[in-house]
Parts: sequence; C-alpha cells; structure tokens
Amino acid sequence: MKPGEIWKSQSPRQRAVMAVLALMAGAALYLWIVLSADQARTQLRVTVAMLRAQSASLEQQAVELGRLRGMPAKPASQSDVLALVQTQAGAAGLSGMLTRIEAMDSNQVKVVFGAVPFADWLAWVGALQSLQMRLDTCRIEALSTPGLVSVTANFVRSRPQ
Repeated sequence: MKPGEIWKSQSPRQRAVMAVLALMAGAALYLWIVLSADQARTQLRVTVAMLRAQSASLEQQAVELGRLRGMPAKPASQSDVLALVQTQAGAAGLSGMLTRIEAMDSNQVKVVFGAVPFADWLAWVGALQSLQMRLDTCRIEALSTPGLVSVTANFVRSRPQ
C-alpha cells in the first residue's frame, strides 16, 4: 500500500487521533529545538563576555610589554657582575680557594683558583651559566694531587636576546 492509501483506509476518528498526535510531536520537537537554541545562546553570551575580558587583558599586557621593551636597558655596573660571581663562589664553598677575582669591564670577570676540585669547578661553572654568565676563556692545569686543578678563567655576562 502507498502512504496515501493508508491514510484513506483509516476511519475519520483514527485520522483525527493521528493528526493530533503528529501535531503534538511536531510541537514538542519545535519546543525542544527552541529551548536548546536558547540554552546555547545563553552559554555563548557567557563565553563571549569572558573572551572579551581576556582580550582586553591581553591588549593591556601587550601595551605594557611594548613599553618595557622600549625602555633603555639598565647599565650594568662592574660591581654587579663581580658581586654575582663572588656570591656564587661563596655559595659553592669555593671562595676560600679563590686566589684572585677582578672585573675586566661591566660584563666580564676574571677568576683565578690556585687549587680547586675539578668536580666542584664544573658544578660552579654550571651554576654561573644558569645565571646568564658564560665561560669565555679558560686555562685549567692538573695539579699533583688527584682531582685538584689550577684554573684561570674569564666569565662574560650573556646578553638577553
């Protein structure tokens, strides 16, 4: 049977019931779609408000970053580099082994160790590198005592990129 024939084969009362049921199902579907759309719109409004606030915050941060980048760099003093290297030597327990330390310029320090354990020297160089101090030149001589070395080295403050 064709769909039109099924409809015609039903009694008028059955057709009315089927029409009312179809109308109620359509109305329920329409109501569900409208409520879902309203809920999604409400969620989008909240999300858009949050994104606008984040956007404004990012804009302010970008302006501040531009201002900070435009500021002239603070001139480094010789004592800052010298103090940094001396402090790190003290923290590593090497200050007593330090024979001489002098600032060559505002970004360069020369250190001389008469006798220092090689492993301690390497750890100290690593600590200075983590503070943006780069080993520029170095002369290491083994001493007669196993594990001890004599060191003359120049450290240079790395430039931020």
